[in-house]
Amino acid sequence: MNIAIFGLSISSSWGNGHATIWRGLCKGLCGRGHRVTFFERDVPYYAQSRDYTGIDGVELVLYENWDGITRQAANALREADVAIVTSYCPDAIAASEMIFNRADTLKCFYDLDAPVTLTRLERGEKVEYIPEQGLGDFDLVLSWTGGETIRKLKSELGAQEVWPLYGCVDPDIHRPVEAKIDYSCDLSYLGTYSQDRQDKVDELLVKTARYAKDMRFIIGGSQYPNDFPWQDNIWYLSHVEPGEHPAFYCSSGFTLNITRRAMAEMGFCPQGRLFEAGACGTAIISDYWEGLEQFYEPGEEIIICRTCEEVLEALSMGETKRKSIAQAARQRTLECHTANRRAQEMENIFDVYLLGVK
Repeated sequence: MNIAIFGLSISSSWGNGHATIWRGLCKGLCGRGHRVTFFERDVPYYAQSRDYTGIDGVELVLYENWDGITRQAANALREADVAIVTSYCPDAIAASEMIFNRADTLKCFYDLDAPVTLTRLERGEKVEYIPEQGLGDFDLVLSWTGGETIRKLKSELGAQEVWPLYGCVDPDIHRPVEAKIDYSCDLSYLGTYSQDRQDKVDELLVKTARYAKDMRFIIGGSQYPNDFPWQDNIWYLSHVEPGEHPAFYCSSGFTLNITRRAMAEMGFCPQGRLFEAGACGTAIISDYWEGLEQFYEPGEEIIICRTCEEVLEALSMGETKRKSIAQAARQRTLECHTANRRAQEMENIFDVYLLGVK
């Protein structure tokens, strides 16, 4: 297949979770013989933190504005078997309109932020990447999250067909590596600042650090405000490049996964960071959301914590048990949650529509 993608970013992982997911998916798709053209608006904040090194079979088209790219986009669509528009693509509406005029191209919308999309709609907000008429003109919609989200994308946005396509990890990149002293800590957390995660960050990390003064904590991620409640034993890294993620995780006794509120309320919402940590063989402490058991078994492959006290108890776990949980998470990740696995799932979904294969 020739696949044209109009997305947020593949070139920079700064401040977004889309880039690393697309790198893994595109690598998996191209490894299966497909070709990808990825259109990304060239914005300053990504240009300053560009960490993409290229993938065989992927053509990255960076552009300044939509008017300057319309001819190239139209040419790509003439050759495309599948066209995908994603959530938070800055030119999603214009790209969707162009795609809708291609009768012989499979039209797909991939919402990597579906619970956030639906929550914004419920608040009466205009969602800038959703066409005014909703999603009914797409042949199918892929959703980063499952469960209730699938039903709501149909009932609230008119999607004809919705398939879950969860996050994933590239195990060639995320794997056990030597620890680094700069990242050494008892508990790490990797994630961009988000207000709707902050209550859990306060409870599970900041409060824990306040009580466990003899332990070291690290937060890696962008956009943290000046008034964040830092503690003396919390170290901060404003950006951890993807290539450093394995060392970041492998230098942690445990790593923390925290889910955005809208996603946690919908359930079935594993973040890419969850699979990254699992592939690195790091013991994961996570908040809970419905459906988590579908991805990792609590108590055996992941540790669920709702309070500071439960985190403190987990941090006191014996080394044998900690390593057992970490290794079990890595095994489950390699079996079920790799980018190659998701690329095959995506290919199978497209085959249903292109070839009638079920």
